[in-house]
Amino acid sequence: MRAFLLGLTVAAALASAPAIADAIRQTVGEFEDRFRQLDVDLPTPNVYRTASGAPGPQYWQQRVDYDIEVVLDEDERRLTGSETVTYTNNSPDTLRYVWFQLDQNRFRDDSMSRMSETAESAGGRHAVIEDGGVDVLTYAALRRHQAFQDQEYGFELSLVADGRGRELDHVINDTMLRIDLAEPLEPGETSVIRIDWAHNLIDQVNVSGRSGYEYFYDTDTEIFFAAQWFPRAAAYTDYSGWANQQFLGRGEFTLEFGDYDVEITVPSDHIVAATGELQNPNAVLSAEQRARLREARDADEPVFIVTPEEAFENEMYGVTDTRTWRFSAENVRDFAWASSRKFIWDAMGVEQDGEGEAPDFVMAMSFYPNEAEPLWSRYSTHAVAHTMEVYSRFSFPYPYPNAISVNTWARGGMEYPMITFNGYRPELDVETNRRSYSRQTKYGLIGVIIHEIGHIYFPMTVNSDERQWTWMDEGLNTFLEYVAETEWEEDFPAWNRGEFVSVLDYIPFYMVSEDQVPIMTQSDAILQFGPNAYSKPAAALTILRETVMGRELFDFAFREYAQRWRFRRPTPADFFRTMEDASGVDLDWFWRGWFYSTDHVDIAIADVREYQISNPDPDVEYAERRTLDEDVHPEALTYARNREEGRETYVERNPGLSDFYNDNDAFTVSNADRNAFAAAMAGEGAAGLANWERTALERAVEAGEYVYFVDFANEGGLVMPLPLEITFEDGETEFRMLPAEIWRRNHREVTRLFIEPRRIVSIELDPRREIADADLSDNHFPRQITRSRLEVYRETSTERNLMRDMLVDLRGEEADASGAAPLTPVEDGAPADVADTDDADEAEDEAGEEAEVEAGRLEEAGDDAPDAPGPPDDE
Repeated sequence: MRAFLLGLTVAAALASAPAIADAIRQTVGEFEDRFRQLDVDLPTPNVYRTASGAPGPQYWQQRVDYDIEVVLDEDERRLTGSETVTYTNNSPDTLRYVWFQLDQNRFRDDSMSRMSETAESAGGRHAVIEDGGVDVLTYAALRRHQAFQDQEYGFELSLVADGRGRELDHVINDTMLRIDLAEPLEPGETSVIRIDWAHNLIDQVNVSGRSGYEYFYDTDTEIFFAAQWFPRAAAYTDYSGWANQQFLGRGEFTLEFGDYDVEITVPSDHIVAATGELQNPNAVLSAEQRARLREARDADEPVFIVTPEEAFENEMYGVTDTRTWRFSAENVRDFAWASSRKFIWDAMGVEQDGEGEAPDFVMAMSFYPNEAEPLWSRYSTHAVAHTMEVYSRFSFPYPYPNAISVNTWARGGMEYPMITFNGYRPELDVETNRRSYSRQTKYGLIGVIIHEIGHIYFPMTVNSDERQWTWMDEGLNTFLEYVAETEWEEDFPAWNRGEFVSVLDYIPFYMVSEDQVPIMTQSDAILQFGPNAYSKPAAALTILRETVMGRELFDFAFREYAQRWRFRRPTPADFFRTMEDASGVDLDWFWRGWFYSTDHVDIAIADVREYQISNPDPDVEYAERRTLDEDVHPEALTYARNREEGRETYVERNPGLSDFYNDNDAFTVSNADRNAFAAAMAGEGAAGLANWERTALERAVEAGEYVYFVDFANEGGLVMPLPLEITFEDGETEFRMLPAEIWRRNHREVTRLFIEPRRIVSIELDPRREIADADLSDNHFPRQITRSRLEVYRETSTERNLMRDMLVDLRGEEADASGAAPLTPVEDGAPADVADTDDADEAEDEAGEEAEVEAGRLEEAGDDAPDAPGPPDDE
């Protein structure tokens, strides 16, 4: 079943067994239980997945091993490969066919991805003016269109056979391949499948994708990087059966673990980086390079295996002969590689405690061209090492022998087991022929490497289903990326730029927007991909760790989740249940609000009322009330003006009219008042106080305590804890945290009672900006004046001056490659006014949609292309 509910339930998407029907129905009043347990919406626990969130006693997953031979044709920019797949059926089901993913078919002209592109996602129409839209065709969109005209893409299958060479019936359904087995595959049995294939590599800059090649015009060289490059067995799971949804570009993958033996034949002057360990270093590396690798194992700083000078000299020449690199990888869910004669290569060893389940030594390595210098040699490998240190503390020791960062494009990032493809490069000054990099580029590089190496933990090891629940890898990983960035250096510009200090400052802008969907929405249906899949889950987990649970409980529970599901396939229910099971904290209200709804946080201090406890002695109390009345009700202005004019009242001119009431006001104490006081204190009559009541009253009166009723209004709908900073009359402050459970009986408004020995002069809600409140203007009582800076602007006019323009000297015609191409409407032949747009309509998003880039965030979009830190804009 492929339905994904966008409301408060996603039981159909999650369930490995039907969820229990919700028997709770509120038919009277307006009560809504925001703390109702989530179990009714989660899949029923079973032998595969327990109610605690751990794998069940009969948990299973398939295993797929690969032997692959592939040849890179550099001139034709084409891969030709042959693979032998050993499929082991560990499920309790008999399988008559096996589904494979043909991800390169997404680039075919007739693919669902290409055919379902809208004008907006293809770079055509954008609403760029307030009173309507304007048709826009960007140069980037035009270039992309021409790239598809010039080359055919997609898999070409030449053989589909069993282990004996017998051809198997098969059906290609867009990006999916169904192979019908010669005999049914029973539980516990193994089947061998052979597939011979080829496909052209895409020009990643022009077409945009997770793999392909980047061409360098100045040197006539390329960097090749292969991902989703071979037919891969689709996952078969206990919760959804075959994971055979079509690949539309945005929703990524869930795959099966297995062992890989891969032979990669490339031009002999290429350097290859790949998943796994190199098996034939003597055949492909020089003696000097092997010696440098040994030196790098014990080095404190990265050691060049291939120096910048050697790489520069190497890329000046081409060769006609080839060389085969052999790699082996154990227990990985995918395989990727990169190859180029341009590569500089550096490495250093990182020691860790493998805890008997992971290597105690890991090689951190980076591959990059001279165009990436001097930035990459300084930061890339160090960022790899730092990521492993932080992530291992939160999850488990890094599970593989290598961790690699490869510069495969100008910006962006994508992850695979042991290897990541990352962007950001310095800029070349054509006048000085020297490279420099901005602050944004520096931290963009560090951030994207942390993010992508972090993905080797989530989802390359904790194998969540990215096609269905993108947040389970992107959101969890962005949260840990943020932790790692804050531990790289203080004031790391992740989100702390401009008006944003953290993700909690940024995310309210998304959460109050109209074009949002719940986090639990399936990846291809998300409207704003970056905020929904990356930032909002990261903000939620930050709040859980820092505010709701506390670091000790959160860190233990998160590590428990990671260790339970290492090399297994968790669902959201497993994460939710584990976090509660390991911490002892009821978080159902939190999951409902943050993951299943589009409510936002906006809590206001609606009102504060101050009282003091009345003294039962009327001689004392009435005097206090008289003073209070004078403070609260000042004299009427008319009386004051009458006195200023010297005007006497009638009674003043006729004193005989004055009587008892002129001499005694409403606060005069009578004997009856004194008698009532005495009777009450003696416990006499209906108003008499019991001994315990009298004791409590006398104690409170003596202490002079103040009583406050504080009204809180939940205007955004999302229930949250109430962090309060209370300032007292003596200048001292006190921080208090009221738990979210204060909203359990009324999620719209609550009143909190405070009894204090000192007078409160102000209360501030969320003083540390820790709950992502969208409106801070109502977080103070009394209200505060908002402070900011205002720039004075000059009015300008930009009308066209034809006479002036004709006086300009004629130069060669030039066009901005990122701008909009001029369009002429067919109807009347008059050129259309094309409004300027910041996003340039580059259609870089893997789903063919515009990529939303986070505010100050190293944000992966549709094709995992993180943007640099900065204010919100479009990539």
